[in-house]
Amino acid sequence: MSMQATLPRWADLVLLPAVCLGVALLAAAGVVYLVGQDPSKVIAVLVQGAFGTARGISYTLYYTTTFILTGLAVAVAFHGGLFNIGGEGQAIMGGLGTGLVALWLSASLPAWVMLPLMLLSGALFGLAWAAVPAYLQAYRGSHIVITTIMFNFIASSVLVYLLVNHLRPAGTMSVESVAFAPSAHLPAMHEALAWLGVEWPSSPLNLSLMLALVAAAGVHLFLWRTRAGYRLRAVGSSASAAQYAGIEARHQVLISMAISGALAGMVGMNEIAGVNGKLLLEYVSGAGFTGIAVALMGRNHPVGIIFASLLFGALFQGGAEVAFEIQGFSRDMVVMLQGFIVLFSGAMVYVIARPLAWVLALWTHKGRTHG
Repeated sequence: MSMQATLPRWADLVLLPAVCLGVALLAAAGVVYLVGQDPSKVIAVLVQGAFGTARGISYTLYYTTTFILTGLAVAVAFHGGLFNIGGEGQAIMGGLGTGLVALWLSASLPAWVMLPLMLLSGALFGLAWAAVPAYLQAYRGSHIVITTIMFNFIASSVLVYLLVNHLRPAGTMSVESVAFAPSAHLPAMHEALAWLGVEWPSSPLNLSLMLALVAAAGVHLFLWRTRAGYRLRAVGSSASAAQYAGIEARHQVLISMAISGALAGMVGMNEIAGVNGKLLLEYVSGAGFTGIAVALMGRNHPVGIIFASLLFGALFQGGAEVAFEIQGFSRDMVVMLQGFIVLFSGAMVYVIARPLAWVLALWTHKGRTHG
């Protein structure tokens, strides 16, 4: 019997991820104890670093923004029956598109024109980068996992080549472009809140958080409130059955990957327009791969992805505080904690689901009996 058949929808979306997280934290606490650290102290410092101050919250939400976009990218492809692990490359190319438009036009266009153009360019670059593996999967039979992971390396090489040979100012050693004009600057959150009379500490958090939340709402509406979303999910559930019902499966492969790539490409608005103000290397820094874990943890649902992104944002920010505050606790141990969450939210989720379904059914039966 499948997990979907044994667990109610609410339990699959809410209870199961919570239980997986709890088991992951217990396993991580055991390892932390074995290496001579106090698990309760580590968790306390992590939570304090992530949520204990306004600045900590800002950094947590800054990381969360990127993870929402990459998590949504993975989820849309998954609902179309595809495992897109090319979010890293699509985000790199999206940032390149965002940056190129800013370099070419920001000196001559106002912000109200420049920022939408940067967003559109980033989404289109990410879409185009995802469209090639999609076409190869749909019309040539190439496996999407192989092509997307190879395209990650190609995207990284393209960025390095352009920065080193064409976009880096002459006479400089830093592998980065010149700074954009002010019109290409996406306002930081503390700047936006200052317009409303609210004082907030400066941080990398910017208005792309709103963009990520709007994207999550848009993905939900598209997948569960439109015919196009239904067709995409039908192909993801059974391509042969959808084909028999008159849905062209190959078209849905292209559509799902196009939307997925566009979502990943929007990462550039957070990293390039919102924080750095110029093109540089390593602005994605593994966020595309973290998006896979976020989608798994969030059960490929936009609401779950938001909460999973917040969790990973807290791990990134709080983990940095733990590595700084607790002697002998390295950043690698924080990566270990993330690994446990990925393990129990992905590979072990079906193992946990069966006993959880049994316990839930037993509890429900007892409730009905006593009622």
